[in-house]
Amino acid sequence: MTTAWVYILASKPRGTLYIGVTKNLPQRIYAHKMGLIEGFTKKYNVKTLVYAEEHERVIDAIQREKSLKTWSRQFKINLILQNNPNWDDLYETLNH
Repeated sequence: MTTAWVYILASKPRGTLYIGVTKNLPQRIYAHKMGLIEGFTKKYNVKTLVYAEEHERVIDAIQREKSLKTWSRQFKINLILQNNPNWDDLYETLNH
């Protein structure tokens, strides 16, 4: 079964947010943390995993990512706060 993840990275609590999708969450977050991915997250130092949700189908994860990107900033912050009120780095809880 192929699974996919939608994730949100933050530069700091209530800081700059980035929403992405991947099939391999630990590998992708590691790449963000090490600055291996050129672009927005590297430029703005956005590398703390603050939210993630797993989907059974890649297409569902992509649809969820697109949906989240249309939401207001406050709605995204509320989603993070509901699941991770301390803005902890969830990367440490992943099985690497």
